[in-house]
Amino acid sequence: MKNVLVVLSLLFISTAVCSQEITSKVIDSLYKEDQFYIGATYNVLENRPSGLTQNSFSLGFHLGYIKDMPINKRRNKAIGVGLGYSTNSYIQNMLIQRDNSGNFNYSIIDNEAVSFTKNKFSEHVIELPIEYRWRTSTVTSYKFWRIYTGVKFGYVFANRSKFEGSLGELKYNNIEDYNTLQYGLTLSVGYNTWNVFMYYGLNAIFSDTAQINGENLDLNAIKVGLMFYIL
Repeated sequence: MKNVLVVLSLLFISTAVCSQEITSKVIDSLYKEDQFYIGATYNVLENRPSGLTQNSFSLGFHLGYIKDMPINKRRNKAIGVGLGYSTNSYIQNMLIQRDNSGNFNYSIIDNEAVSFTKNKFSEHVIELPIEYRWRTSTVTSYKFWRIYTGVKFGYVFANRSKFEGSLGELKYNNIEDYNTLQYGLTLSVGYNTWNVFMYYGLNAIFSDTAQINGENLDLNAIKVGLMFYIL
């Protein structure tokens, strides 16, 4: 009986402490919102040269931390600065091939001459998001509308292209023509858990040294998907 009373006492104390922590969190007048994020996007290539098409789903995955810094007394307006990681793939019909001189050549795959089962390029990016944040949150409300807009800078620390088909298997890591610095506009709009996320790249994925049919390869990325925020 004594042991039962001890266990019940410990449970009571633990419950009281947890309840106090929750209450303390609820009435915290200096609360912050949405400091961690995770999301998935469908990636679209814009400014495509004639004949370049995307096949299947080109996906992106994103996660990171944003420091939320409220700028008004109600704390429903804030500036966010963060650090994140993103990986993106682009499945399409552009062949990337290195010649004997070590240079990369880019061409549209002729389906009548070349068959393939896989053809994509991908990237791994360290990102710096900067946002202006507006929301309808309060001290006690965890379900609210939000509109976050801003810019995102990215450093591509690794990239890769992969082709599998009638030409064999062609794999290249860290293509020199890839722009290591990327930046674009962002917008996240939603309520509670569900938020639509959009990214519009302001610069090209490849540098001016990458050309196709004698013209610069000015592909830029548009990403549309869902973003989830916690804490």
